[in-house]
Amino acid sequence: MNGPLRIAVPIHSFEPGGVERVALNLCAAWAAGGVAVTVVLGREDGAMAATAPKLDYALEHEPVPTARFETLWMMWRLYRHLRHNPTDVVFAGGNTYAVVAVVMKMLLGRRCPPLAIKISNDLYRMNLPAPARWCYRRWLAVQRRFIDHFVGMAEPMRAEIAECTGVADDRISIIEDPALAEGQYQALLALPRPSGGPRALQYLAIGRLSGQKNFANLLSAFALLPADARLTIVGEGPDRGKLERLANELGIAGRLAMPGHTDPAPYLAAASALVLSSDYEGVPAVVIEALAAGLPIAGTDCSVSMGSLLGYGQYGKLVPTRSPERLAEAMEAVLAIPFDPAAARASVAKFRIAAAATRYRALFAALAMAKVQPSSAPGRSPR
Repeated sequence: MNGPLRIAVPIHSFEPGGVERVALNLCAAWAAGGVAVTVVLGREDGAMAATAPKLDYALEHEPVPTARFETLWMMWRLYRHLRHNPTDVVFAGGNTYAVVAVVMKMLLGRRCPPLAIKISNDLYRMNLPAPARWCYRRWLAVQRRFIDHFVGMAEPMRAEIAECTGVADDRISIIEDPALAEGQYQALLALPRPSGGPRALQYLAIGRLSGQKNFANLLSAFALLPADARLTIVGEGPDRGKLERLANELGIAGRLAMPGHTDPAPYLAAASALVLSSDYEGVPAVVIEALAAGLPIAGTDCSVSMGSLLGYGQYGKLVPTRSPERLAEAMEAVLAIPFDPAAARASVAKFRIAAAATRYRALFAALAMAKVQPSSAPGRSPR
């Protein structure tokens, strides 16, 4: 392979989302290291546009607004890009882009570059009814046939990926979720944390206001707490109106703040604990950020990685999903547990972006080389 490594990364838009934010930060790190990165962008909409890194964005005029069928539009956009631009590897930054990757292999066949995907969400999906879960497992089997390499974000995900997709171990890498840029990590470390004394009932949640995050579960749990408790939900999304109506029905609107998509740092500094109410996750970046800020976590057991993230009880409390009563209990209990902010902060140092970017680059180079020399046995993937 001559010249710099050429990576194409599909991203629907600049709408706030953890998958897109992390992917853009990775792209910036790769570009700074001499990789030829192209972000195949569906549309320029979204609150992250103002802070997005300066990268090579491949953008095409939308003949009509494409937000409602963004996946189909991205299939067309990426197909055209790969047809006309030499590319060594396509990186899908999360599960939502799996269908785009599969369709590229179907359309391009042997001309398709190697496809690598970061598994950003739970694969067991126990939140789904049994028939839907069966269909989802069949979809994962399809991915096994077309996607070349799967990346998990924490070691517990290795067994999950192998079991749910059926891929061999040499097609799985574990690269810790690159949730923290170095400057962001240092800024979170610098946030003051009070020592000693009872912690106030000041709770924070961060995430897109959508069904996966199940903030309705959180509001129901919060309504069970004492009247002096306060909750802030930082994020924006389609469920805002529904959540505001639920807060009014529960009588908690006066104790709830929903400032929208904004810098979470001031809210992390003011909070006593982070609450995660999701039905399913991969390795939640908000949990990593909160631990870096020295906050304990009250969360749902929404992925195989949550136990290890919380140090198996050292940094917070886990409860079953969709149980407001249990979540309320955890929200109160987490403020009383022995908690060492310094240890919590140190535990997430491995999730900084610099190390992950280097390991991804090594993985992509190996995949590209195996494509160029198909008769040679590829080396073992970075682990």
